[in-house]
Amino acid sequence: MAMLRTLCVAFIISLIANGCYSQSDVCGIASLNTKIVGGQNANNGAWPWQVSLQTSGSHFCGGSLINSNWVLTAAHCFPSYTASQVTAHMGMYALKSTNPNQQSSFISRLIVHSSYNTATHDNDIALLQLSTSVTFNSYVSPVCLAAPGSTFYSDTQTWVTGWGDTATGVPLSNPKTLQEVQVPVVGNRKCKCLYGVGSITDNMMCAGLLAGGKDSCQGDSGGPLVVKQNGRWIQGGIVSFGTGCAQANYPGVYSRVSMYQNWINQQITSNQPGYYAFSSSGTDSDLSVSCTGLPAITTTTVPPTTTPAPVVCGNANLNTITGGGNSLASAGAWPWMASLRRNGTHICGGTLVSEKHVLSSADCFSSSSNASDWTVVLGRLKQNGSNPYEVSVNVTNITLSTGSGNNVAVLLLGFKPTLSNYIQPVCVDQGDNSFTVNAQCWASGWGSGGGADQTLQQFNTTIQSCGNSSSSNSSICTGVMALEQTNKGGPLMCKIGQSWVQAAVLTVANTSSINSSITNSTSSNTTKTLRATTDSTVQVYTKTASFSSFLQATVGTFPSKASNVSAASPVVSTATSFISVANVLLLQLSFFIGLFAWE
Repeated sequence: MAMLRTLCVAFIISLIANGCYSQSDVCGIASLNTKIVGGQNANNGAWPWQVSLQTSGSHFCGGSLINSNWVLTAAHCFPSYTASQVTAHMGMYALKSTNPNQQSSFISRLIVHSSYNTATHDNDIALLQLSTSVTFNSYVSPVCLAAPGSTFYSDTQTWVTGWGDTATGVPLSNPKTLQEVQVPVVGNRKCKCLYGVGSITDNMMCAGLLAGGKDSCQGDSGGPLVVKQNGRWIQGGIVSFGTGCAQANYPGVYSRVSMYQNWINQQITSNQPGYYAFSSSGTDSDLSVSCTGLPAITTTTVPPTTTPAPVVCGNANLNTITGGGNSLASAGAWPWMASLRRNGTHICGGTLVSEKHVLSSADCFSSSSNASDWTVVLGRLKQNGSNPYEVSVNVTNITLSTGSGNNVAVLLLGFKPTLSNYIQPVCVDQGDNSFTVNAQCWASGWGSGGGADQTLQQFNTTIQSCGNSSSSNSSICTGVMALEQTNKGGPLMCKIGQSWVQAAVLTVANTSSINSSITNSTSSNTTKTLRATTDSTVQVYTKTASFSSFLQATVGTFPSKASNVSAASPVVSTATSFISVANVLLLQLSFFIGLFAWE
């Protein structure tokens, strides 16, 4: 019978001011952790993210500190407890002894995953908001969380910590010192064979000795399973359930943290946790496991020697735009669009320009350039409503250009999002593209014209002459578009060959106009609406090519353009592709039939 486990950094300087650094900078560092082999009692401060959850002074579950205000734990720890009944204790070492490094807080908010299944324990995850922010030091600091795409192959060595029972029905003896145990990962296919096919979901992971003897136990629930990579500790699992404790062929079952990054970021909208992708070395031996009732693996395994296809830019397979006008965008039409959010509110647009970089306007960060205040949402269509393809990513660094006119910003993301038809980088012009007068181009962004759902808008325009001013080499001019503050930071983009290329970063136009030849078009921090000698009204933007040196120094290598023969070419439909090929074949066949008839 499955049993819930209701309970089984060095560079962080003491008294760092909360919020001075992104969580990705400070998470997973344990300066006092010197353990390299298994043991029993942990060293004081070895696991500075470990939390004791208590009610009426008694410990009932563990948890992990993931930023200065939030604790990650298990949903099953709260069958009846309310937030007001629980206190969180950080910096604890022995439950029945003095803890000079302890910091405690009441819980102001309890969030249990809405899809938690009490019968199967699927989605066994919860978040607790602290009523008082903690101060980071060597004994209290956050753990990093496993990012989507993390791999935990069989036999990957992990650590589990807590104050739970030392065996089934055997409580931890006084003074109840924090325990640690090293256990290997058991692959999900093997775990399904042990527990019964259907009992282990993709939202779970397993760890423990198949021979028994090492495991988490009652009282450890909600606590972290962590693994070390490149000097950082990353939480891969949350103690959930198991059959007994440390029994042979029944490893512990944990909630798989990497499946919940989007859910966590939807609850924590500022100062979000640090995420790192953990990558196992070697090959996944679990793929060869089989047992009665376990479906065979049907996907083709790519040979290790195969070179992955290179990432290309400007690929918008779902973009079928052929005409002009302004309208609401469809899902995937502009897959590089990014919503830059501060404290859960959309502030500006931006574009994904590499796997880990977003380009926007420097004006967006006049109120705050602290990376931990910002989140980037990719794959989003509606600001209000369902967005099944979106991914929320924390920002680890913001770099602003320092020119005299309009400036741009480059945001470094906490991890690489998985690319799809809905998330792709755009090509950025660095002086290697020609934008001809009257060429049709587009802008996009979220504004008041997006309806109740605030759907992404798309604006059609054409390239106009910037006149003969000396600044025209660094400027690009278009017809007037009805842009708003919330469109700022988005792209002016034109299709060149098979690739969409960003020519400029949008800034907000003012209403001034000049009835003479165009001069000083980039001297202001806003886009000027100017009137040329021909009386045609234009908007003037600073070319991205003007920031070529800054972008290359900040981003490094940009993706290459999609080739004319690559899958990056816009596809109307699979059926259309087949019909086009069939038409070509028929034409060729007719030609040869004609030759034979002539002979």
